[in-house]
Amino acid sequence: MPSTLRLGIPGFSYCDLFEPDRLKELHNLFDAELAAANPELFAAWNSYRTNPVQPRTPVEISALLVGVAGHVSRFLIRLFQVEAEAEALAQKTSDQSPVFRFKIDFVRRRVLPTLKKIAVPQEAAARQALEERVAALRGSDADIELATATAAVRLMDEEKKDRAAVAPAIEDMLQWCALHLHDPAYGHWVSFRFPEAVEHFNLVEVERPIDTLPESMIGPPGRLRRRDGFVLTDRRMEPRQILSEIHYCILCHERDKDTCSKGIRDAGGAATKNPLDIPLEGCPLDEKISEMHYMRKHGDAIGALALVMLSNPMCPGTGHRICNDCMKACIYQKQEPVNIPQIETAVLTDALELPWGVEIYGLLTRWNPLNIGRPYALPYNGKNVLVVGMGPAGYTLAHYLANEGFGVAGVDGLKIEPLDTRLTGTEDLDPEPVHSWKAMYEELDARILEGFGGVSEYGITVRWDKNFLTLLHLTLSRRKTIRIYGGVRFGGTLTIEDAWKWGFDHIAIAAGAGRPTIIDMKNNLACGIRKASDFLMALQLTGAFKRSALPNLQVRLPAIVVGGGLTAIDTATELAAYYPVQVEKTLDRYEALVERGSRDSVLACFSPLEREILGEFLK
Repeated sequence: MPSTLRLGIPGFSYCDLFEPDRLKELHNLFDAELAAANPELFAAWNSYRTNPVQPRTPVEISALLVGVAGHVSRFLIRLFQVEAEAEALAQKTSDQSPVFRFKIDFVRRRVLPTLKKIAVPQEAAARQALEERVAALRGSDADIELATATAAVRLMDEEKKDRAAVAPAIEDMLQWCALHLHDPAYGHWVSFRFPEAVEHFNLVEVERPIDTLPESMIGPPGRLRRRDGFVLTDRRMEPRQILSEIHYCILCHERDKDTCSKGIRDAGGAATKNPLDIPLEGCPLDEKISEMHYMRKHGDAIGALALVMLSNPMCPGTGHRICNDCMKACIYQKQEPVNIPQIETAVLTDALELPWGVEIYGLLTRWNPLNIGRPYALPYNGKNVLVVGMGPAGYTLAHYLANEGFGVAGVDGLKIEPLDTRLTGTEDLDPEPVHSWKAMYEELDARILEGFGGVSEYGITVRWDKNFLTLLHLTLSRRKTIRIYGGVRFGGTLTIEDAWKWGFDHIAIAAGAGRPTIIDMKNNLACGIRKASDFLMALQLTGAFKRSALPNLQVRLPAIVVGGGLTAIDTATELAAYYPVQVEKTLDRYEALVERGSRDSVLACFSPLEREILGEFLK
């Protein structure tokens, strides 16, 4: 049964959230409430948005954005009536505070500097006694890290009142931490993990197993991650790990030192370069990164997301595993940077996992008071644009054009699977609101390849969660002034003359990187040789990687991948993952056919080479 969404602000219905005129009224209501709640902030904000060229320091602008972001969050929480869930998220965030105080004030400032001097008991009986004393301090909480941190924080607070009374317990805690600091069993504790030094000319740890062939490299066994099949290979950081990264950030926006966003500049304003000669430009979108961290650190995921979407409304298409220019320019240059992409994705998913989270994200693409240039989408202006390509460039352009009032037809050469019309709506039917993001979510090895997203769909494989493409696809498909068509090749199926004849006022080419690289080499299209991008596209879009799918994509090992970029890396990893799937599918089908007929009848239609390959797979 479809969920019913009743908005918490009188006079507005769910369908109003797609109408530009009603979005304008919603914005006026937000202004009125902000002016009543905080007249001083509203006056400063109104002055900024009506006269943005007036000289202001970046610190002043950041303070304004953060202040208004809190009001945007509270407005949306009330609009979608998620007060209890938003408060629960804020409380969970606050509950983790002892972990980070323990990490900094106890482990880093007390344990690490005196690690070699701490008298850790050596005998088994003494160690067992220490474990029992610390267990008594922490209590019976199932979350051992949080319980240990809470106990240590309590001891530090009591120490300020009576040092002698808690000295034995403090010593026990010091010894226990020293004993387990480098224990692999506690390797997942954020309390015991500190940034490592960055060696620019040794960024990737490798081993060289063949002395006579130093070019041969493998990764160290300790960093090996096993993989089976085509589910998502990286589930991202856990919530506590995310908060640890946020606490690691020193919130540079408060001093105009947020180089992650603005880049590291020399006296003349030019981007400096790191030892690898890479310009440290910072975020190419000038995303409000440090401000986002501030809001999420205080438990406000919606406010943090609104700040992200100020300059990156299509953030489901970026985030974790897509871009790390921000990390390269992080203020920490000699040690590991803050993992900003992980935080950005976590902010998005924290908001999505609230009830109506999909709707909250969707509304922020059409209505965001923080965006002083376009706080709400404009009505249709009668002009139509054809956008060629529905990859990251194309779908982002479609979003911006629709918000400016243009009609958009997006076409792509790939077949784009239509979404459920109950969710997208039709000319005569309003879309149904999505209550739960998890209800839309599918494991990647079961998810239908939609074709939407271009290289993000077929070129980036299971190291990135393609459910975010479904979210973007749905968000744009709900717009009344956007239509998306797959299986249309510009210049073939659709010509320039056709576009003008059908009333388009402009054509935007966002065709991207779909064309494979052809090496000028004899026999480079011979049997057994494939272009990497073509291999990835065929593997993903035919569904060959699915154990239940009929399509096959024949590969044999050993294989050579020419190149070392992202496409090559994906090709190597997907080839290794697909080969056993291919062999198992072949065996299953061969056995089924033999059971129906006979071995000779099955092999009768095969050529000698095909029999050789089949025998190789069966063996």
